[in-house]
Formats: sequence, C-alpha cells, structure tokens
Amino acid sequence: MRRDEIEPVLRAALEASLEVQRGLDAARVSAEAEAPALVPLPESGVGAARAMAELVRRAEGRAVASAGPRYFHYVVGGVTGATLAADWFASALDQVASSATGSPLAVDLEEAATRWLAELFGLDPGAWTGVCTTGATTASLVGLGAARQWWGERLGVDVGEDGLAGLPRPAVLTGGFVHASVIKSLSMLGIGRASCERLSLDNRGTLDLDGLERRLASMGGQPAIVVATAGEVNSGRFDPLAAVADLCERHGAWLHVDAAFGIFARVAPEVADLAEGIERADSIAADAHKWLNVPYDSGFALVKQRALMAKTFRLVAAYLPPSTADGPRPRVPANLGPESSRRARALPIFAALLSEGRAGIRAMVEGHLRLADRLRELVSGAPDLELVDDTRLNVVPFRFVPPGVRRRDLDELNQRLGERILEDGRVFAGTTRYRSVVCLRPAIANWRTRAEDVELLVDVVRELGAGLAGGGAAPTSRSPRP
Repeated sequence: MRRDEIEPVLRAALEASLEVQRGLDAARVSAEAEAPALVPLPESGVGAARAMAELVRRAEGRAVASAGPRYFHYVVGGVTGATLAADWFASALDQVASSATGSPLAVDLEEAATRWLAELFGLDPGAWTGVCTTGATTASLVGLGAARQWWGERLGVDVGEDGLAGLPRPAVLTGGFVHASVIKSLSMLGIGRASCERLSLDNRGTLDLDGLERRLASMGGQPAIVVATAGEVNSGRFDPLAAVADLCERHGAWLHVDAAFGIFARVAPEVADLAEGIERADSIAADAHKWLNVPYDSGFALVKQRALMAKTFRLVAAYLPPSTADGPRPRVPANLGPESSRRARALPIFAALLSEGRAGIRAMVEGHLRLADRLRELVSGAPDLELVDDTRLNVVPFRFVPPGVRRRDLDELNQRLGERILEDGRVFAGTTRYRSVVCLRPAIANWRTRAEDVELLVDVVRELGAGLAGGGAAPTSRSPRP
C-alpha cells in the first residue's frame, strides 16, 4: 500500500475499462474459459499494478458481457458514460453514506435523486420518502418492512421492538405474477414464505380480483398486506393496479408494488396506462440497474409513511446520530433501510437523471418498446417460432417450434436450445417456464441495443434450434428494419 501506486494503477484500470467498453457491441456475451485453479493466499503481496493486471487477465474469457447490447436474459440495462463515471467517482470519494454527518454530499444526492425519481414517474415527491438500496429485493425488504410495522400496529404491537411472537400469521395476498424476491423478503422479515397467498386465474398468473376482494372481505377488518406486480419477469405484464388500489382502500389493506422495471412504463405515454394506480400504493420497490442503466447494484424504495421505516430500521448506538422512536432524525438514511454500512449509491442515479433528463429517459424507453415490437414481428413471421404471450412492454416470451417435433417434446428441445445459446455466446438468452411451457424470455433494457441485435437473436435461435432439431440452417432475418 503506497501512495505512488495510486495514479498508475488507476490509469491502468481506465485503459482496461475503455478496452471493455470499446468492444462491448461485438463481444462474445457468455463466458467461455475454464475457471483458473485456486491458489493459496500469497504470503507477500505483488503490488497494485500486478494485482490489477491479474484482474484483467482473469476477466478475459470469464467475464460475461452483461453491459453489452445482446445480453437479453435478465432484465438488465448497461452502463452509460455518465453512470459509469459517477460510479468510479463514488468509489474514489469512498463516502460513508449512512448519514449527513458521515457524508453531507452522499445524503444531498440521495435525497435529490429519489425526489427526481418520484418526479420522473409522475409521483408527488412530497408524499414519498425514498431510499437507495442494492436492488429491488432490498427495496421490497424496505417496503414490506414498513408494511410489517403497520400491520403490527393495527394489532396493537410494535413489532420492531417486540417481534412477531404470539401474533397471528400475517396475510400477504398477491397474484401469480409475484416475484421470487418478494418471497425472499417475506422470509427475511420473519413473515414467512408460506404467508404468501397467490390468487390467480390462469397459467399466466393473472390476478383474481374477485378472489382478492372475497379474501379481504373475509378477514373481518383484520389488517392485510397486498403485493401487486408492475412488470412480471417473464412477460412484463401488470396486475390491474388501480383496481387493486380500490380494494386496498375499501378494506384498509397495505399495498406494496413490486415495480422493478415496470415503473418505467410511467415515462412512455403509449404504455403509461399499465402503471396507472401505482401512485396510490403505500410502498414501491424498483431497480435502477435495469431500465435506468446504472451500474450494478442499484435499486430504490419509495414509502409514504417514513416513520414506519424508522421504527423498523433505526440504528441506535452512542457514537451514531440519535434516532427517536417516533421517527428518524432527518438526513440519516441508515435509519430508513437495512444497510448501516452504505456506499454513495445515489451518485450514478443522480448522474443518469441529470445527464439524460426526462426526455432522454423517455426516448430510451420508447426505443426499447419499438425494439420489442420488432422482436414480436420477427417471431410472428417465422414458421418455426411461436409467441408464448402477447405482451406490450419490453419482455417477449417465445419458443422454438419446428415442424415435425411433437408438442410434448418441445419443452426438452427448448431447454437444450437455451443451453446451446449460452454455449454459442453470440447472444445471451436463457430459458424459463411460463404458461406451463419452457420458453425464452428476452428482455430489452440496455441503451446500446439496436435492431441488428434483436435480429441476431432471432437468427441465432433459429440456426441453433434447427441444428438441435436435425434440420438445415434456418434463413436469417431479411425483413426491413424499422
């Protein structure tokens, strides 16, 4: 550890990073090299320059090009110049972002960024408290943590102080779109995975609104937590948020919305109706490393009742800024979420919003919607492909259905196809099970993605699928680009 190492190694890191960025558009997407052998911890260090060189060496063939335009499997954005630079700067500053005492800058920017996010989505910024998190899982932990505190208080118990012992199992009501991260959050909060009651109508997971109303009515005024989804992970579908909000208001239930990427529908007029009603939720969880295109990991929670966040997450110690039982001291975000040790995660979010503005983010989302339409068009026009659902957002589930293959054998074929796509490396699109079938579920959220990337995805699927099915090479996409 020497001061004279800092500048040379940072310049080496800059050059290595620029090399990655220059090659992203054409890079192999999946990893191909074998993992290096594990070696014992060295007794003597090699210095910063050699350590950095070893990181670069290990990245060759082992790093996935998840920041590139052909990474479709998870709903993942890339990194823009502004957000990558801001993330670097956040590391260089190395702020303690737990409170304004630790870093006035970090808290200034977290308050500004979460307020701007509320404005971006057409929410009243004065009605919501925002906090930056590692992602939507932790954001749901925040929202559902506040919901748990609310639920306990309705029963006369401060669960943040006294826990859940002796209380009935909380009722958590949702549809079939519910994401695994919500279930994980319920487990971490001690509410339990088994508390989640899924009320769905079909193999899509469509919420049974009548069933939800009956279940709420059956509770005799007891508190319930309702979880709605804005952007189902396999299809981009939404629960009917306004109708769900009506039921929650009628029966006095807490409404949490998992809006990891779906909240960005609010910025695009052609799909904004999907997210109508989200402004009536009590808490919202979302990701910034998806459609906002900031580096991993980054999310945010928006909650209307700040005091419930503080009762759940407040941190009390003699050396820390004081916190009171009736609410957090202002400017102590560590009292609003689970992390006490917090980096300045707001800097890339702030940079994304400042560099692009509302118009730039809207243009990006609308461009991705057009690319999703293009993908649907290509799939619909191919004789060996089949849309698994008719969707409107940026996720397009489809599968390979070559002639001559029995329907009962298609799941196995598509599972093998997903594995083959990852081995091939030109695109990254794995499989899921949706509507009772195995299919691909590519999502378009990276600012770099263009029409040629979407067309390559279809070409690769048809080419590799034809090889697995024993046919010749499928024709490539020839129709004009939008």
